[in-house]
Amino acid sequence: MKQAQYWKAREDGTVDCLLCPHRCTIRDGRTGICGVRKNEGGTLYSLVWGRSVAASVDPIEKKPLYHLLPGSLSFSIATVGCNMRCTFCQNSDISQYPRHTGGVTGEDLPPEDVVRAALARGCASVSYTYTEPTVYLEYALDTARLARQAGLLNVMVTNGYTSPEIVRNDLAGLIDGANIDLKSFSDGFYRRLCSARLAPVLEAIQAYFEAGIWIEITTLVIPGENDSEEELREIARFIRSMSPDIPWHISRYFPRYRYQDAPPTPVESLEAAREIGLAEGLCYVYTGNVPGRARENTVCPGCGQEVITRKGFSVENRSMQGSLCSRCSQNIPGRYT
Repeated sequence: MKQAQYWKAREDGTVDCLLCPHRCTIRDGRTGICGVRKNEGGTLYSLVWGRSVAASVDPIEKKPLYHLLPGSLSFSIATVGCNMRCTFCQNSDISQYPRHTGGVTGEDLPPEDVVRAALARGCASVSYTYTEPTVYLEYALDTARLARQAGLLNVMVTNGYTSPEIVRNDLAGLIDGANIDLKSFSDGFYRRLCSARLAPVLEAIQAYFEAGIWIEITTLVIPGENDSEEELREIARFIRSMSPDIPWHISRYFPRYRYQDAPPTPVESLEAAREIGLAEGLCYVYTGNVPGRARENTVCPGCGQEVITRKGFSVENRSMQGSLCSRCSQNIPGRYT
């Protein structure tokens, strides 16, 4: 265990965790909703600092991030735990591990070893991913500081359930890019299927954007839940209200974990969602999790040239000079060096 940040003590021995919008009040000997932050004698501790449950090298496109060092590798780590309880979770075996077992697991992987491994494997960044990096934020930030010193970028793959002031005060200037889930534009969806709320996610997304962190948004489209034209337009309009240059990744759902009430998303639904995003003024809309039929190439909004072509998680060709389209010199926002 390591003493946590982002909390305050109460006179009765309970502590208030300030890390995420749940604002858990935790009694002595108990953990918060995430299962990995524990009150011991009136002090809040992280049970997962330096305890990685997953560590691997991934293409940055797998996050997915398409405008942040495309074609590069990212050393990816996670601990157990999450501050949402999505019934359709794709990584429930590790994200919900504390809830299912009442404990934590993982192998010792301190920040300096993460950075050493990333450099040895030719990675350009470190990604905090797979579960929810908010719940192991102390570990992620300690690693991120060393990664920054070593010339590596830092990436968050997050559900966005993070206190906005932490994004502004602690992530700004340290985290280079983030893929943020916007699972729905319905508070009822978040409450019913994720045990969370919509408004704090929207506030966090805006905080990331205003902090100057490169963001891309992902929506897992679930038939009958968040696939209506009205809701997809609301999501696209929210993204557009910040910037038309924010990429939107529309991903295909497959039955998973405790949600078996819908079939896999029809490819036609993803295509329709993509057209909605483009019609609402977004410049970069991608479809994913559809082998052989994904819309994963980056197209210049100025002249229509495919400036980055991809196959799966691999970049096959780039037609750019720096961040500019090689044909018309249109700037393609992102980070390419």
